[in-house]
Amino acid sequence: MQTLKRYKWTWLLLLIALGLAVFLAVNSMGLAKSKLPVIGEVQDFSLENVDGKQITLADTQGKARLVYFFFTECPDVCPITTYMLSETQDLLAKEGSFGKDTAFVSISFDPENDTREAIRTFADRFHADYNGWYFLRGDQEQVRKLASDSFKVLIYGNNKDNFAHANLIGLVDRNNQLRGLYDAGDTENITPEFLADSLKKLARD
Repeated sequence: MQTLKRYKWTWLLLLIALGLAVFLAVNSMGLAKSKLPVIGEVQDFSLENVDGKQITLADTQGKARLVYFFFTECPDVCPITTYMLSETQDLLAKEGSFGKDTAFVSISFDPENDTREAIRTFADRFHADYNGWYFLRGDQEQVRKLASDSFKVLIYGNNKDNFAHANLIGLVDRNNQLRGLYDAGDTENITPEFLADSLKKLARD
């Protein structure tokens, strides 16, 4: 007992060192990853789905979601990114989480051309599963405000001939908090596998 008291600081330092070693070991094995930060809150919306129903933010709450802004006559990034989302959908569907714990929300900002029929034709090209993938449309200014205020996505122009927009995918948690913004053009890092993994982790969070 006297020996223990005599060397109590030595024992304490050893315990601290051991605890630090365990912490670093756990981190190196990827078992203690920090949670994604909360970037902001997603504002409520009411937009028309391809089946004519009005969809609000509450209709998708409780699932981890990817949100993407597009227009169907986009000549470049929109179809490429939607194809990547369709591959992500397939990965999630294989594991049974798509439509149950995870979902996608694609929102058009070109209501003049993107009728329900035009959007459905576009979505069908990418074998979208409408049980978990919402394709929405609404007033252009309402969508533009939702994109900029909630997702930091800026949309310029007012028709298909002069649109320009940030090609970002938003990651939203079950409580309508924005937890990630991914550059869809960064195909080296932002892959279907990465997106599916991010959604699954957030659904368990």
